Amino acid sequence: MKKIAVLPGDGIGPEVMDQAIKVLKVISGKYGTEFEYNYALAGGAAWDKYKCHLPEETINICRESDAILFGSVGGPVKEQNLEKWRGVEVNSLLGLRKTFNLYANLRPAKLYPCLAFASCLRSDIAEKGFDILVVRELTGGIYFGEPKGREGSGKTERAFDTMVYSREEIERIAHIAFKAAESRKKKVTSIDKANVLTTMVFWREVVESVAVQYPDIEFEPMYVDNAAMQLTRNPAQFDVMLCGNMFGDILSDEAAAISGSMGMLPSASLGHGDFGMYEPGGGSAPDIAGKKI
Repeated sequence: MKKIAVLPGDGIGPEVMDQAIKVLKVISGKYGTEFEYNYALAGGAAWDKYKCHLPEETINICRESDAILFGSVGGPVKEQNLEKWRGVEVNSLLGLRKTFNLYANLRPAKLYPCLAFASCLRSDIAEKGFDILVVRELTGGIYFGEPKGREGSGKTERAFDTMVYSREEIERIAHIAFKAAESRKKKVTSIDKANVLTTMVFWREVVESVAVQYPDIEFEPMYVDNAAMQLTRNPAQFDVMLCGNMFGDILSDEAAAISGSMGMLPSASLGHGDFGMYEPGGGSAPDIAGKKI
Protein backbone atom coordinates (compact mmCIF):
# COMPACT_ATOMS: atom_id res chain seq x y z
CA MET A 1 0.00 0.00 0.00
CA LYS A 2 1.43 3.35 -1.08
CA LYS A 3 0.20 6.45 0.72
CA ILE A 4 -0.23 9.59 -1.38
CA ALA A 5 -0.82 13.04 0.09
CA VAL A 6 -3.16 14.83 -2.33
CA LEU A 7 -3.00 18.64 -2.20
CA PRO A 8 -5.45 19.96 -4.83
CA GLY A 9 -4.86 23.62 -3.95
CA ASP A 10 -6.55 26.46 -5.84
CA GLY A 11 -8.02 27.33 -9.22
CA ILE A 12 -7.94 24.40 -11.63
CA GLY A 13 -5.87 22.36 -9.16
CA PRO A 14 -8.82 20.32 -7.83
CA GLU A 15 -10.03 19.55 -11.38
CA VAL A 16 -6.56 18.43 -12.47
CA MET A 17 -6.20 16.27 -9.37
CA ASP A 18 -9.54 14.57 -10.08
CA GLN A 19 -8.20 13.45 -13.46
CA ALA A 20 -4.84 12.42 -11.99
CA ILE A 21 -6.58 10.19 -9.45
CA LYS A 22 -8.52 8.53 -12.30
CA VAL A 23 -5.21 7.69 -13.97
CA LEU A 24 -3.80 6.28 -10.74
CA LYS A 25 -6.88 4.12 -10.31
CA VAL A 26 -6.34 2.65 -13.78
CA ILE A 27 -2.68 2.00 -12.91
CA SER A 28 -3.77 0.37 -9.66
CA GLY A 29 -6.17 -1.94 -11.48
CA LYS A 30 -3.69 -2.88 -14.17
CA TYR A 31 -0.60 -3.47 -12.06
CA GLY A 32 -2.12 -4.38 -8.70
CA THR A 33 -0.51 -1.47 -6.86
CA GLU A 34 -2.73 -0.16 -4.09
CA PHE A 35 -2.87 3.56 -3.27
CA GLU A 36 -4.26 5.29 -0.22
CA TYR A 37 -5.20 8.93 -0.84
CA ASN A 38 -5.02 11.41 2.03
CA TYR A 39 -6.29 14.87 1.12
CA ALA A 40 -4.91 18.07 2.66
CA LEU A 41 -5.17 21.81 2.15
CA ALA A 42 -2.57 24.19 0.73
CA GLY A 43 -2.54 27.71 -0.68
CA GLY A 44 -5.65 29.83 -0.63
CA ALA A 45 -7.76 26.80 0.19
CA ALA A 46 -5.76 26.37 3.41
CA TRP A 47 -6.00 30.08 4.18
CA ASP A 48 -9.79 29.91 4.24
CA LYS A 49 -9.65 27.40 7.09
CA TYR A 50 -6.34 27.98 8.88
CA LYS A 51 -5.34 31.55 7.93
CA CYS A 52 -2.01 30.20 6.67
CA HIS A 53 -0.93 28.71 3.34
CA LEU A 54 0.79 25.57 4.62
CA PRO A 55 -0.73 24.36 7.93
CA GLU A 56 1.06 21.89 10.19
CA GLU A 57 -1.72 19.36 9.58
CA THR A 58 -0.85 19.33 5.88
CA ILE A 59 2.86 18.93 6.58
CA ASN A 60 2.16 16.00 8.90
CA ILE A 61 0.01 14.25 6.29
CA CYS A 62 2.84 14.67 3.78
CA ARG A 63 5.38 13.29 6.25
CA GLU A 64 3.27 10.16 6.72
CA SER A 65 2.99 9.60 2.95
CA ASP A 66 5.21 8.04 0.30
CA ALA A 67 4.66 10.89 -2.15
CA ILE A 68 2.86 14.21 -2.63
CA LEU A 69 0.48 14.86 -5.51
CA PHE A 70 0.21 18.63 -5.80
CA GLY A 71 -2.28 20.65 -7.85
CA SER A 72 -1.63 24.39 -7.95
CA VAL A 73 -1.83 27.46 -5.72
CA GLY A 74 -2.65 31.10 -6.39
CA GLY A 75 -5.57 33.42 -7.01
CA PRO A 76 -6.63 36.03 -9.58
CA VAL A 77 -3.93 38.52 -10.59
CA LYS A 78 -6.03 41.48 -9.46
CA GLU A 79 -6.26 39.97 -5.96
CA GLN A 80 -2.54 39.27 -5.42
CA ASN A 81 -2.21 42.00 -2.79
CA LEU A 82 -5.00 40.59 -0.65
CA GLU A 83 -3.79 38.87 2.52
CA LYS A 84 -5.21 35.54 1.35
CA TRP A 85 -3.00 35.44 -1.73
CA ARG A 86 0.05 37.44 -0.69
CA GLY A 87 3.10 35.16 -0.73
CA VAL A 88 1.00 32.07 -1.40
CA GLU A 89 3.54 30.31 -3.63
CA VAL A 90 6.50 31.16 -1.39
CA ASN A 91 4.68 29.97 1.71
CA SER A 92 3.15 26.78 0.32
CA LEU A 93 5.01 25.47 -2.73
CA LEU A 94 8.49 26.68 -1.76
CA GLY A 95 7.67 25.75 1.82
CA LEU A 96 7.09 22.13 0.85
CA ARG A 97 10.29 22.02 -1.19
CA LYS A 98 12.35 23.34 1.69
CA THR A 99 10.62 21.28 4.41
CA PHE A 100 11.28 18.00 2.58
CA ASN A 101 14.57 19.10 0.96
CA LEU A 102 13.25 18.44 -2.54
CA TYR A 103 16.32 19.83 -4.25
CA ALA A 104 16.05 18.20 -7.68
CA ASN A 105 13.30 19.19 -10.10
CA LEU A 106 12.86 17.13 -13.28
CA ARG A 107 10.75 18.69 -16.03
CA PRO A 108 10.55 16.79 -19.33
CA ALA A 109 9.36 18.70 -22.39
CA LYS A 110 8.57 16.86 -25.61
CA LEU A 111 6.84 17.95 -28.79
CA TYR A 112 4.27 15.30 -29.73
CA PRO A 113 3.27 15.22 -33.42
CA CYS A 114 -0.41 15.67 -32.56
CA LEU A 115 0.39 18.97 -30.82
CA ALA A 116 2.79 20.36 -33.43
CA PHE A 117 0.03 22.63 -34.75
CA ALA A 118 -0.26 24.28 -31.32
CA SER A 119 3.46 24.94 -30.96
CA CYS A 120 4.65 28.51 -31.42
CA LEU A 121 7.66 27.19 -33.31
CA ARG A 122 8.02 27.71 -37.05
CA SER A 123 6.78 24.62 -38.87
CA ASP A 124 10.21 23.62 -40.24
CA ILE A 125 11.61 23.70 -36.70
CA ALA A 126 8.63 21.95 -35.12
CA GLU A 127 8.78 19.07 -37.60
CA LYS A 128 12.22 18.11 -36.24
CA GLY A 129 10.67 17.58 -32.82
CA PHE A 130 12.52 17.70 -29.51
CA ASP A 131 12.82 15.74 -26.27
CA ILE A 132 14.32 17.80 -23.45
CA LEU A 133 14.77 17.12 -19.75
CA VAL A 134 15.21 20.26 -17.67
CA VAL A 135 17.03 19.45 -14.42
CA ARG A 136 16.48 22.39 -12.08
CA GLU A 137 18.12 22.95 -8.70
CA LEU A 138 15.15 23.65 -6.44
CA THR A 139 16.13 24.65 -2.91
CA GLY A 140 18.96 27.13 -3.41
CA GLY A 141 19.73 30.20 -5.49
CA ILE A 142 17.97 33.53 -5.41
CA TYR A 143 14.59 32.11 -4.34
CA PHE A 144 15.98 30.97 -0.97
CA GLY A 145 19.12 33.05 -0.49
CA GLU A 146 19.43 35.41 2.47
CA PRO A 147 19.28 38.29 3.11
CA LYS A 148 16.16 39.34 1.24
CA GLY A 149 13.67 42.06 1.96
CA ARG A 150 12.72 45.73 1.67
CA GLU A 151 13.89 48.73 3.63
CA GLY A 152 13.78 52.49 3.71
CA SER A 153 11.14 54.82 2.34
CA GLY A 154 10.62 57.41 -0.36
CA LYS A 155 13.34 57.72 -2.99
CA THR A 156 15.80 55.70 -0.91
CA GLU A 157 13.47 52.71 -0.48
CA ARG A 158 14.99 49.55 -1.88
CA ALA A 159 14.36 45.83 -2.21
CA PHE A 160 16.94 43.05 -2.39
CA ASP A 161 17.39 39.32 -2.91
CA THR A 162 20.53 37.20 -2.65
CA MET A 163 21.73 34.58 -5.12
CA VAL A 164 23.90 32.06 -3.33
CA TYR A 165 24.98 28.47 -4.02
CA SER A 166 27.28 26.10 -2.16
CA ARG A 167 29.58 23.61 -3.84
CA GLU A 168 27.55 20.75 -2.36
CA GLU A 169 24.28 22.08 -3.80
CA ILE A 170 25.76 22.44 -7.29
CA GLU A 171 27.54 19.09 -7.26
CA ARG A 172 24.51 17.06 -6.21
CA ILE A 173 22.22 18.53 -8.89
CA ALA A 174 24.97 18.23 -11.52
CA HIS A 175 25.39 14.51 -10.77
CA ILE A 176 21.63 14.01 -11.25
CA ALA A 177 21.79 15.75 -14.64
CA PHE A 178 24.74 13.70 -15.88
CA LYS A 179 23.27 10.42 -14.63
CA ALA A 180 20.01 11.26 -16.41
CA ALA A 181 21.92 11.92 -19.62
CA GLU A 182 23.49 8.46 -19.46
CA SER A 183 20.13 6.90 -20.32
CA ARG A 184 19.21 9.55 -22.90
CA LYS A 185 21.19 11.16 -25.74
CA LYS A 186 24.28 11.62 -23.57
CA LYS A 187 24.49 15.42 -23.60
CA VAL A 188 24.29 17.97 -20.78
CA THR A 189 23.96 21.70 -21.39
CA SER A 190 24.62 23.70 -18.23
CA ILE A 191 22.88 27.08 -18.15
CA ASP A 192 24.48 30.03 -16.37
CA LYS A 193 25.31 33.74 -16.58
CA ALA A 194 29.02 33.38 -15.88
CA ASN A 195 29.88 36.49 -17.88
CA VAL A 196 28.16 38.72 -15.29
CA LEU A 197 27.35 36.94 -12.00
CA THR A 198 30.02 35.70 -9.56
CA THR A 199 27.65 32.97 -8.34
CA MET A 200 27.38 31.72 -11.92
CA VAL A 201 31.17 31.74 -12.41
CA PHE A 202 31.30 29.40 -9.42
CA TRP A 203 28.39 27.35 -10.83
CA ARG A 204 30.27 26.80 -14.10
CA GLU A 205 33.53 25.85 -12.36
CA VAL A 206 31.80 23.27 -10.16
CA VAL A 207 29.76 21.77 -13.02
CA GLU A 208 32.90 21.49 -15.14
CA SER A 209 34.61 19.59 -12.30
CA VAL A 210 31.67 17.14 -12.23
CA ALA A 211 31.59 16.82 -16.04
CA VAL A 212 35.07 15.27 -16.18
CA GLN A 213 33.72 12.35 -14.11
CA TYR A 214 31.39 11.47 -17.01
CA PRO A 215 33.70 11.14 -20.06
CA ASP A 216 30.97 9.54 -22.18
CA ILE A 217 28.65 12.54 -21.78
CA GLU A 218 29.00 15.55 -24.07
CA PHE A 219 29.12 18.71 -21.96
CA GLU A 220 28.35 22.24 -23.07
CA PRO A 221 28.03 25.41 -20.94
CA MET A 222 25.67 28.07 -22.29
CA TYR A 223 24.63 31.55 -21.19
CA VAL A 224 20.98 31.76 -20.19
CA ASP A 225 20.08 34.47 -22.72
CA ASN A 226 21.50 32.37 -25.54
CA ALA A 227 19.68 29.30 -24.20
CA ALA A 228 16.36 31.18 -24.29
CA MET A 229 16.98 32.01 -27.94
CA GLN A 230 18.21 28.52 -28.88
CA LEU A 231 15.06 26.93 -27.42
CA THR A 232 13.01 28.66 -30.11
CA ARG A 233 15.66 28.51 -32.84
CA ASN A 234 16.80 24.89 -32.53
CA PRO A 235 15.37 23.02 -29.51
CA ALA A 236 16.40 19.65 -30.97
CA GLN A 237 20.02 20.40 -30.01
CA PHE A 238 19.21 19.95 -26.32
CA ASP A 239 19.05 16.75 -24.32
CA VAL A 240 19.48 17.50 -20.60
CA MET A 241 19.46 21.17 -19.55
CA LEU A 242 21.06 21.72 -16.14
CA CYS A 243 19.84 24.93 -14.50
CA GLY A 244 19.88 26.86 -11.26
CA ASN A 245 16.59 27.62 -9.56
CA MET A 246 15.52 30.82 -11.32
CA PHE A 247 16.84 30.00 -14.79
CA GLY A 248 15.28 26.53 -14.63
CA ASP A 249 11.95 28.04 -13.61
CA ILE A 250 11.91 30.36 -16.62
CA LEU A 251 13.35 28.05 -19.28
CA SER A 252 11.17 25.08 -18.36
CA ASP A 253 8.08 27.26 -18.89
CA GLU A 254 9.46 28.31 -22.28
CA ALA A 255 10.03 24.63 -23.11
CA ALA A 256 6.41 23.94 -22.21
CA ALA A 257 5.18 26.75 -24.45
CA ILE A 258 7.02 25.46 -27.50
CA SER A 259 5.68 21.94 -26.84
CA GLY A 260 2.20 23.26 -27.61
CA SER A 261 0.62 23.38 -24.17
CA MET A 262 1.66 24.39 -20.68
CA GLY A 263 -0.55 21.56 -19.52
CA MET A 264 1.78 19.02 -21.13
CA LEU A 265 4.66 19.79 -18.75
CA PRO A 266 4.87 17.41 -15.76
CA SER A 267 7.14 18.10 -12.83
CA ALA A 268 8.82 15.83 -10.29
CA SER A 269 10.57 17.32 -7.26
CA LEU A 270 12.87 14.81 -5.59
CA GLY A 271 15.19 14.65 -2.60
CA HIS A 272 17.12 11.85 -0.98
CA GLY A 273 15.45 8.45 -1.00
CA ASP A 274 12.19 7.61 -2.74
CA PHE A 275 10.02 10.49 -1.47
CA GLY A 276 8.96 13.14 -3.97
CA MET A 277 6.35 15.68 -4.99
CA TYR A 278 4.62 15.42 -8.37
CA GLU A 279 2.67 18.21 -10.01
CA PRO A 280 1.57 19.69 -13.33
CA GLY A 281 3.76 22.48 -14.66
CA GLY A 282 0.91 24.95 -15.18
CA GLY A 283 -0.45 27.41 -12.64
CA SER A 284 -3.81 27.74 -10.92
CA ALA A 285 -5.46 29.51 -13.91
CA PRO A 286 -8.39 30.86 -11.86
CA ASP A 287 -9.93 32.45 -14.95
CA ILE A 288 -10.83 29.01 -16.35
CA ALA A 289 -11.46 27.16 -13.08
CA GLY A 290 -14.76 25.33 -12.97
CA LYS A 291 -15.29 25.55 -16.74
CA LYS A 292 -14.18 21.93 -17.36
CA ILE A 293 -11.84 23.00 -20.16
